[in-house]
Amino acid sequence: MLGRLTLTVALVLPLQAMAQAKAGWGNVGEPEEKGFSWTDPLWPDFWMAWTPATLVVFIGIFSAIAVIGLLEGVKYRDGIERKGVLGLTTTLGDRLFITLLGSVYIFLAWLGIMGQPIWIPLFIAIGWGIFVFWKV
Repeated sequence: MLGRLTLTVALVLPLQAMAQAKAGWGNVGEPEEKGFSWTDPLWPDFWMAWTPATLVVFIGIFSAIAVIGLLEGVKYRDGIERKGVLGLTTTLGDRLFITLLGSVYIFLAWLGIMGQPIWIPLFIAIGWGIFVFWKV
């Protein structure tokens, strides 16, 4: 009986050790390689937590301001003023500001009421922007 138990233990223990090595127990202390993340900071020691997502948002906002500035400075010198459905007389810059402000409220309301994911408010905000530039 004791010989059979010893033989079983002698056969099973190396198999368990091999299974643990295959399962990843052999590299427990090593740092794990991570892929791309939208929420990891780009510069960990910087005073502001710049993530790829915040960088893309700010680049988009500043690019839109630059495009509107170029359009009003070069092509539309008089500023395409019009009176829209809200009763406001607006220029391209005004419509961009109304679009950005409305988009922020759409996202904040969605996050406060529904939470994540935020793909649906993204499409709502794009629709809001199209509406503002078309009708306001």
